Amino acid sequence: MSDATQPPPAPQGGDSLPGFLFATSAYVLWGFLPLYMKALAHVSPVEVIVHRVVWSLPVALALLWLLGRTRDLKAALRSPRMLGMAAMTAAIISVNWGIYIWAIGAGRTLDAALGYYINPLFSIFLGAVLLRERIGRRQGVAIALAAVAVAILTWEAGRLPVVALGLTVTWGFYAFLKKWLPIGPNQGFALEVLILFPPALGWMLWLGASGGGHFLAGSPGDNALLFGLGIVTAGPLILYANGAKKLRLSTIAVLQYIAPTMIFLTAVFVFHEPFSTVKAVAFALIWTALLIYTLPMLVAGVRDRAG
Repeated sequence: MSDATQPPPAPQGGDSLPGFLFATSAYVLWGFLPLYMKALAHVSPVEVIVHRVVWSLPVALALLWLLGRTRDLKAALRSPRMLGMAAMTAAIISVNWGIYIWAIGAGRTLDAALGYYINPLFSIFLGAVLLRERIGRRQGVAIALAAVAVAILTWEAGRLPVVALGLTVTWGFYAFLKKWLPIGPNQGFALEVLILFPPALGWMLWLGASGGGHFLAGSPGDNALLFGLGIVTAGPLILYANGAKKLRLSTIAVLQYIAPTMIFLTAVFVFHEPFSTVKAVAFALIWTALLIYTLPMLVAGVRDRAG
């Protein structure tokens, strides 16, 4: 997630308990991520990204080895087209990570929550613009409400909500391009971190040599948190990838709001970020938009079960 929600996959059969547990675990872990990142707020976002990449790679490769899917990765490494597409998605997700990490450390967690709430609506908009997909009346109303919410926040702050929009746009294009990457989600993630690994490792070694890094130079707590970024990054993505295959579209549509809701509650009640009346109105509009967007899928899912 990225660090938050993935776009809903195509439905494949009915829901299963393992699928529900896998996907819910992924979203809950993404929801707790701000607490983890807040503990690393004194570390620069670039250094955090570097460690996310370096320590995610062994986790991703170990998973492929256990699943017996290393051949897919080797085939992808021999395809210039695949490498080019993966390089694009890797670059975009790096920017997304950077914005998210900076936002948490800078006390802009509410903006991060807003960005991930808007994600599904932006994906609809992106599909309409780039793929000429038809936008239904309900979807159009939902997108319009989200646009009004952004306009209200812009009016209050005197500027665009750059953090929220940055997270929305980067994740939206990342998810869009990932759909065209002809490789499984676990293999795709491994390929992305493999592409990012050489510059990340070089940066980490340079930080260590120059005395500007925190790993093995700071407190034991910093060392543990930076090393743990591999599991924190790869774990939820792996859980989601395995859970989404076993859930209906309508189920994922509801579950995907767990993470931004937890991020929102953490920002207000744990980090005590200011939540003005204007922000309350904007979030209410977003929540209404998401209800309009999600309700038809919920109704369809109930009808399918009843039938």
